[in-house]
Amino acid sequence: MNIAVIFGGKSAEFEVSLVSATNIINTMDRERFTPLLIGVDKQGEWFYNAQYANQSVDLTARDYFADAEPVCLTFPSGTLVSRRTHQTVARFEAAFPIIHGTYGEDGTLQGILKANDIPYVGPDVLGSAIAMDKDIAKRLFAAAGIPVAKSYTLYKKHAEAYPYGEVADSLGLPLFVKPANAGSSVGVSKVTSEAEYRAALEEAFRYDSKILVEEAVVGKELECAVLGNEEKRASGVGEIVATKDFYSYDAKYISSTGANLRIPADIPADTAERIRTLAVQACDAIHCEGMARVDFLLSTEGHLVLNEINTLPGFTSISMYPKLWEQAGLPEKELITELIRFAMRRHERDSALSIARK
Repeated sequence: MNIAVIFGGKSAEFEVSLVSATNIINTMDRERFTPLLIGVDKQGEWFYNAQYANQSVDLTARDYFADAEPVCLTFPSGTLVSRRTHQTVARFEAAFPIIHGTYGEDGTLQGILKANDIPYVGPDVLGSAIAMDKDIAKRLFAAAGIPVAKSYTLYKKHAEAYPYGEVADSLGLPLFVKPANAGSSVGVSKVTSEAEYRAALEEAFRYDSKILVEEAVVGKELECAVLGNEEKRASGVGEIVATKDFYSYDAKYISSTGANLRIPADIPADTAERIRTLAVQACDAIHCEGMARVDFLLSTEGHLVLNEINTLPGFTSISMYPKLWEQAGLPEKELITELIRFAMRRHERDSALSIARK
């Protein structure tokens, strides 16, 4: 099968996507799959570069877009056509989108693929969109009885209605300020003063018109990987031990010393089992199929809250999602194969639904 690995994108996480795509392409089982590389630049234009076929790649070392062919999707499904010559340049049977953040992980790209009748890895349009919006997701988690941190939702035009003193009195210090629709800790700030609060609001509003101000849960940062469609299974639990002030963008993707991954996490067995159960319940609550990394916070007092769901988790050499499955006995090459299989099964299931009235 030809598998389109779609990377880059109009996102603040562009560079992370290149690293994840590189790892997926080089690890993919070449006896089963042939990866076709589709790069989306920062303006949202799609490109295909045939020179990268059937070889190991490092998308961070060369400019993939320099001599790539501008393309668009067309029918029959999975057909790439040159925008210059209008000739077909490649065809693929399924897609592995690995554009992190906005336009790639929020349901936008999923909608494009679904409209073109292309099977794709990861959650569908609805699950992707809900998980990306931390405000909406938290409301659904709470409705499902899943514990979440206390927070305020601020819109840019009404931010002054939530002064620092009022928010700090309600949530305590420190606070965390984050865009509602972003990932990889982009735009996230830790706040301990009014000056930091104002700067944090400005930073978060750079990335979204809606932001969250959350209470800080001091304790352990824990993550659980989920795999599957209707019947999901959860991995063991891993722990992020940040060596910086908090688990920032650089610690997640850039610096190999920004955090230590502890797999399995140093927590009681019953707590780990509860996290595994809640992780699957959280995915079900927002209709998240295929894969997800579910992040939790465990306070020093033993209070557990769900932090967020990441629907296209990182696949870098220091990413927790593939490492958790490797520890569970599923190596990354087999994990990628499983993810593609789940994509094909969901597409077959959904394609069997009737679109005609009796």
